[in-house]
Amino acid sequence: MTDPLQTILLTGASSGVGLALSRLLVPLQRYCLILTARATSIPRFAEAGIHETDRIRLRPLDVTDDDQRVAVVDEALRDWDGVDTLVNNAGIAYRAVVEHVTDAERMEQMGINFRGPMALARLVLPSMRAKRAGRIINVSSVGGMMAMPTMPLYSASKFALEGATEALSYEVRPFGIYVTLIEPGFINSSSFQNTHYTSQAAHSENDPADPYHHHYRNMAPFIERTMGLSLATPEKVARRILHTLQRRRPPLRVAGTPDAVIFDLLRRFLPRRLYHAMLYRSLPGIRTWGREGPHDAT
Repeated sequence: MTDPLQTILLTGASSGVGLALSRLLVPLQRYCLILTARATSIPRFAEAGIHETDRIRLRPLDVTDDDQRVAVVDEALRDWDGVDTLVNNAGIAYRAVVEHVTDAERMEQMGINFRGPMALARLVLPSMRAKRAGRIINVSSVGGMMAMPTMPLYSASKFALEGATEALSYEVRPFGIYVTLIEPGFINSSSFQNTHYTSQAAHSENDPADPYHHHYRNMAPFIERTMGLSLATPEKVARRILHTLQRRRPPLRVAGTPDAVIFDLLRRFLPRRLYHAMLYRSLPGIRTWGREGPHDAT
Protein backbone atom coordinates (compact mmCIF):
# COMPACT_ATOMS: atom_id res chain seq x y z
CA MET A 1 0.00 0.00 0.00
CA THR A 2 1.47 3.36 -1.02
CA ASP A 3 1.62 6.31 1.35
CA PRO A 4 -0.90 9.09 0.65
CA LEU A 5 0.38 12.19 -1.08
CA GLN A 6 1.44 15.01 1.20
CA THR A 7 0.01 18.48 0.56
CA ILE A 8 2.30 21.50 0.73
CA LEU A 9 1.08 25.09 0.77
CA LEU A 10 3.88 27.50 -0.19
CA THR A 11 3.53 31.27 -0.10
CA GLY A 12 5.72 33.68 -2.03
CA ALA A 13 6.37 30.90 -4.52
CA SER A 14 7.01 32.94 -7.67
CA SER A 15 10.41 34.51 -6.94
CA GLY A 16 13.65 34.10 -5.00
CA VAL A 17 13.77 31.24 -2.51
CA GLY A 18 10.08 30.49 -3.11
CA LEU A 19 10.55 29.92 -6.82
CA ALA A 20 13.69 27.87 -6.22
CA LEU A 21 11.77 25.69 -3.76
CA SER A 22 8.86 25.37 -6.20
CA ARG A 23 11.25 24.05 -8.84
CA LEU A 24 12.57 21.45 -6.40
CA LEU A 25 9.09 20.33 -5.34
CA VAL A 26 7.36 20.12 -8.72
CA PRO A 27 9.14 16.93 -9.92
CA LEU A 28 8.52 15.10 -6.62
CA GLN A 29 5.47 12.93 -7.20
CA ARG A 30 4.85 12.38 -3.47
CA TYR A 31 3.54 15.93 -3.05
CA CYS A 32 0.40 17.83 -3.96
CA LEU A 33 1.29 21.50 -4.21
CA ILE A 34 -0.55 24.76 -3.76
CA LEU A 35 1.92 27.37 -4.97
CA THR A 36 0.81 30.90 -4.24
CA ALA A 37 1.84 34.44 -5.13
CA ARG A 38 0.24 37.82 -5.51
CA ALA A 39 -2.17 37.90 -8.45
CA THR A 40 0.18 40.11 -10.48
CA SER A 41 2.99 37.57 -10.04
CA ILE A 42 1.12 34.44 -11.16
CA PRO A 43 2.47 34.73 -14.78
CA ARG A 44 5.97 34.17 -13.40
CA PHE A 45 5.14 30.49 -12.89
CA ALA A 46 4.62 29.93 -16.61
CA GLU A 47 7.81 31.87 -17.33
CA ALA A 48 9.61 29.43 -15.02
CA GLY A 49 8.04 26.41 -16.74
CA ILE A 50 5.66 25.62 -13.87
CA HIS A 51 2.08 24.80 -14.89
CA GLU A 52 -1.01 23.35 -13.24
CA THR A 53 -1.52 19.59 -13.20
CA ASP A 54 -3.76 17.26 -11.23
CA ARG A 55 -1.46 17.69 -8.22
CA ILE A 56 -0.22 21.26 -8.72
CA ARG A 57 -2.40 24.32 -8.13
CA LEU A 58 -1.26 27.90 -8.80
CA ARG A 59 -3.28 30.32 -6.74
CA PRO A 60 -3.26 34.07 -6.11
CA LEU A 61 -2.71 34.86 -2.47
CA ASP A 62 -2.17 38.11 -0.65
CA VAL A 63 -1.28 36.78 2.80
CA THR A 64 -2.90 39.83 4.41
CA ASP A 65 -6.27 39.10 2.78
CA ASP A 66 -8.59 37.08 5.04
CA ASP A 67 -10.78 35.74 2.22
CA GLN A 68 -7.85 34.61 0.08
CA ARG A 69 -6.21 32.83 3.01
CA VAL A 70 -9.41 30.96 3.79
CA ALA A 71 -9.94 30.08 0.12
CA VAL A 72 -6.59 28.32 -0.38
CA VAL A 73 -6.83 26.40 2.90
CA ASP A 74 -10.46 25.39 2.18
CA GLU A 75 -9.40 24.13 -1.25
CA ALA A 76 -6.73 21.94 0.33
CA LEU A 77 -9.25 20.60 2.85
CA ARG A 78 -11.88 19.92 0.20
CA ASP A 79 -9.64 18.23 -2.36
CA TRP A 80 -6.62 16.86 -0.47
CA ASP A 81 -7.66 16.39 3.18
CA GLY A 82 -5.91 19.56 4.33
CA VAL A 83 -2.42 21.01 4.36
CA ASP A 84 0.31 18.70 5.66
CA THR A 85 3.13 21.24 5.37
CA LEU A 86 2.78 25.01 5.39
CA VAL A 87 5.79 27.00 4.20
CA ASN A 88 5.38 30.68 5.03
CA ASN A 89 7.89 32.25 2.68
CA ALA A 90 6.18 35.43 1.46
CA GLY A 91 7.84 38.56 2.77
CA ILE A 92 8.63 42.20 2.19
CA ALA A 93 11.37 44.52 3.43
CA TYR A 94 11.13 48.26 3.99
CA ARG A 95 14.27 50.36 4.33
CA ALA A 96 13.68 53.33 6.60
CA VAL A 97 14.82 54.64 9.96
CA VAL A 98 12.16 54.68 12.67
CA GLU A 99 11.41 58.38 12.12
CA HIS A 100 10.63 57.77 8.46
CA VAL A 101 7.90 55.15 8.89
CA THR A 102 4.18 55.87 8.78
CA ASP A 103 1.57 53.78 10.58
CA ALA A 104 0.34 52.40 7.24
CA GLU A 105 3.85 51.30 6.23
CA ARG A 106 4.39 49.71 9.63
CA MET A 107 1.11 47.80 9.36
CA GLU A 108 1.96 46.55 5.86
CA GLN A 109 5.36 45.25 6.94
CA MET A 110 3.96 43.49 10.00
CA GLY A 111 0.96 42.22 8.08
CA ILE A 112 2.97 40.42 5.42
CA ASN A 113 5.88 39.18 7.52
CA PHE A 114 4.09 38.36 10.77
CA ARG A 115 0.30 38.55 10.93
CA GLY A 116 -0.23 36.78 7.60
CA PRO A 117 1.94 33.75 8.44
CA MET A 118 0.35 33.42 11.88
CA ALA A 119 -3.14 33.64 10.38
CA LEU A 120 -2.33 30.87 7.89
CA ALA A 121 -0.92 28.73 10.70
CA ARG A 122 -4.18 29.14 12.62
CA LEU A 123 -6.15 27.94 9.58
CA VAL A 124 -4.10 24.80 8.91
CA LEU A 125 -3.62 23.70 12.52
CA PRO A 126 -7.06 22.13 13.16
CA SER A 127 -6.64 19.52 10.40
CA MET A 128 -3.02 18.91 11.43
CA ARG A 129 -4.14 18.31 15.02
CA ALA A 130 -6.84 15.95 13.83
CA LYS A 131 -4.22 13.92 11.94
CA ARG A 132 -1.67 14.37 14.75
CA ALA A 133 0.94 15.28 12.18
CA GLY A 134 2.10 18.32 10.28
CA ARG A 135 4.88 20.74 9.50
CA ILE A 136 4.94 24.53 9.62
CA ILE A 137 8.06 26.19 8.26
CA ASN A 138 8.40 29.94 8.69
CA VAL A 139 11.11 31.61 6.67
CA SER A 140 12.67 34.19 8.95
CA SER A 141 16.06 35.92 8.62
CA VAL A 142 19.15 36.88 10.56
CA GLY A 143 17.15 40.12 10.80
CA GLY A 144 15.07 38.20 13.34
CA MET A 145 18.09 37.64 15.60
CA MET A 146 19.94 40.95 15.10
CA ALA A 147 18.70 44.39 14.07
CA MET A 148 20.31 46.60 11.43
CA PRO A 149 19.95 50.39 11.18
CA THR A 150 17.59 51.55 8.41
CA MET A 151 15.80 48.17 8.68
CA PRO A 152 13.89 48.45 11.98
CA LEU A 153 10.52 47.51 10.49
CA TYR A 154 11.91 44.39 8.86
CA SER A 155 13.66 43.30 12.05
CA ALA A 156 10.57 44.03 14.14
CA SER A 157 8.46 41.81 11.89
CA LYS A 158 11.01 38.99 11.95
CA PHE A 159 11.57 39.27 15.73
CA ALA A 160 7.81 38.93 16.13
CA LEU A 161 7.74 35.93 13.78
CA GLU A 162 10.57 34.26 15.69
CA GLY A 163 8.93 34.73 19.08
CA ALA A 164 5.52 33.51 17.99
CA THR A 165 7.01 30.56 16.11
CA GLU A 166 9.04 29.45 19.12
CA ALA A 167 5.97 29.57 21.35
CA LEU A 168 3.90 27.77 18.72
CA SER A 169 6.45 24.97 18.49
CA TYR A 170 5.96 24.18 22.17
CA GLU A 171 2.18 24.41 21.91
CA VAL A 172 1.74 21.96 19.03
CA ARG A 173 4.53 19.44 19.56
CA PRO A 174 2.21 17.27 21.72
CA PHE A 175 0.00 16.88 18.62
CA GLY A 176 2.86 15.61 16.47
CA ILE A 177 3.27 18.93 14.66
CA TYR A 178 6.78 20.31 14.12
CA VAL A 179 7.41 24.02 13.65
CA THR A 180 10.68 25.34 12.24
CA LEU A 181 12.30 28.70 11.55
CA ILE A 182 14.58 28.95 8.54
CA GLU A 183 17.06 31.79 9.15
CA PRO A 184 18.93 32.89 6.02
CA GLY A 185 21.55 35.60 6.09
CA PHE A 186 22.77 37.43 3.00
CA ILE A 187 21.66 35.81 -0.26
CA ASN A 188 23.20 36.54 -3.65
CA SER A 189 20.05 37.29 -5.61
CA SER A 190 18.65 40.35 -7.35
CA SER A 191 15.22 39.68 -5.87
CA PHE A 192 16.63 40.18 -2.37
CA GLN A 193 17.98 43.61 -3.32
CA ASN A 194 14.51 44.92 -4.15
CA THR A 195 14.02 46.58 -0.79
CA HIS A 196 11.20 49.10 -0.57
CA TYR A 197 11.89 52.63 0.60
CA THR A 198 9.27 54.62 2.45
CA SER A 199 8.56 58.01 0.88
CA GLN A 200 10.45 59.82 3.63
CA ALA A 201 13.41 57.45 3.37
CA ALA A 202 13.69 57.97 -0.38
CA HIS A 203 13.69 61.73 0.12
CA SER A 204 16.34 61.50 2.84
CA GLU A 205 18.69 59.40 0.74
CA ASN A 206 18.64 62.05 -1.99
CA ASP A 207 18.86 65.08 0.31
CA PRO A 208 22.36 65.70 1.73
CA ALA A 209 20.87 68.12 4.25
CA ASP A 210 18.65 65.46 5.82
CA PRO A 211 19.87 64.27 9.25
CA TYR A 212 19.66 60.61 8.16
CA HIS A 213 21.11 61.08 4.67
CA HIS A 214 24.39 59.30 5.48
CA HIS A 215 22.61 56.41 7.17
CA TYR A 216 20.99 55.52 3.86
CA ARG A 217 23.89 56.46 1.61
CA ASN A 218 26.20 54.11 3.51
CA MET A 219 23.93 51.23 4.54
CA ALA A 220 22.20 50.56 1.21
CA PRO A 221 25.41 50.07 -0.86
CA PHE A 222 26.97 48.07 1.98
CA ILE A 223 24.09 45.59 2.09
CA GLU A 224 23.97 45.29 -1.70
CA ARG A 225 27.73 44.66 -1.89
CA THR A 226 27.52 42.05 0.86
CA MET A 227 24.71 40.28 -0.95
CA GLY A 228 26.71 40.33 -4.17
CA LEU A 229 29.68 38.69 -2.46
CA SER A 230 27.61 36.01 -0.71
CA LEU A 231 28.08 32.40 -1.77
CA ALA A 232 24.52 31.62 -0.69
CA THR A 233 21.90 31.46 -3.45
CA PRO A 234 18.12 31.00 -3.43
CA GLU A 235 18.68 27.46 -4.69
CA LYS A 236 20.93 26.57 -1.75
CA VAL A 237 18.47 27.98 0.76
CA ALA A 238 15.62 26.14 -0.98
CA ARG A 239 17.51 22.87 -0.62
CA ARG A 240 17.86 23.54 3.11
CA ILE A 241 14.10 24.04 3.36
CA LEU A 242 13.37 20.87 1.38
CA HIS A 243 15.72 18.87 3.58
CA THR A 244 14.05 20.32 6.68
CA LEU A 245 10.48 19.51 5.64
CA GLN A 246 11.53 15.94 4.82
CA ARG A 247 13.16 15.33 8.21
CA ARG A 248 11.27 13.13 10.64
CA ARG A 249 11.95 15.46 13.58
CA PRO A 250 13.01 18.86 12.25
CA PRO A 251 14.60 21.29 14.73
CA LEU A 252 13.12 24.62 15.78
CA ARG A 253 15.82 26.67 14.05
CA VAL A 254 17.80 26.01 10.88
CA ALA A 255 20.51 28.37 9.64
CA GLY A 256 19.71 29.08 6.01
CA THR A 257 23.18 30.32 5.07
CA PRO A 258 26.73 29.98 6.48
CA ASP A 259 26.86 33.59 7.69
CA ALA A 260 23.70 32.98 9.73
CA VAL A 261 25.69 30.44 11.75
CA ILE A 262 28.40 33.05 12.41
CA PHE A 263 25.91 35.74 13.42
CA ASP A 264 24.21 33.32 15.80
CA LEU A 265 27.50 32.31 17.44
CA LEU A 266 28.53 35.94 17.91
CA ARG A 267 25.18 36.80 19.44
CA ARG A 268 25.19 33.83 21.81
CA PHE A 269 28.78 33.77 23.05
CA LEU A 270 30.04 37.34 23.05
CA PRO A 271 29.25 39.50 26.08
CA ARG A 272 26.23 41.57 25.15
CA ARG A 273 27.96 44.92 25.59
CA LEU A 274 30.91 43.84 23.43
CA TYR A 275 28.60 42.37 20.81
CA HIS A 276 26.68 45.62 20.37
CA ALA A 277 29.85 47.73 20.43
CA MET A 278 31.38 45.59 17.67
CA LEU A 279 28.27 45.87 15.52
CA TYR A 280 28.09 49.63 15.97
CA ARG A 281 31.74 50.21 15.12
CA SER A 282 31.49 47.99 12.04
CA LEU A 283 28.67 50.00 10.50
CA PRO A 284 29.79 51.48 7.17
CA GLY A 285 30.78 55.14 7.40
CA ILE A 286 29.57 55.36 11.01
CA ARG A 287 31.81 58.37 11.73
CA THR A 288 29.95 60.39 9.13
CA TRP A 289 26.47 59.61 10.45
CA GLY A 290 24.69 62.63 11.81
CA ARG A 291 27.11 65.06 10.18
CA GLU A 292 26.34 67.46 7.39
CA GLY A 293 27.89 67.28 3.95
CA PRO A 294 28.78 64.46 1.50
CA HIS A 295 30.72 61.95 3.60
CA ASP A 296 29.74 58.69 1.87
CA ALA A 297 31.86 55.67 2.75
CA THR A 298 34.11 54.36 0.01
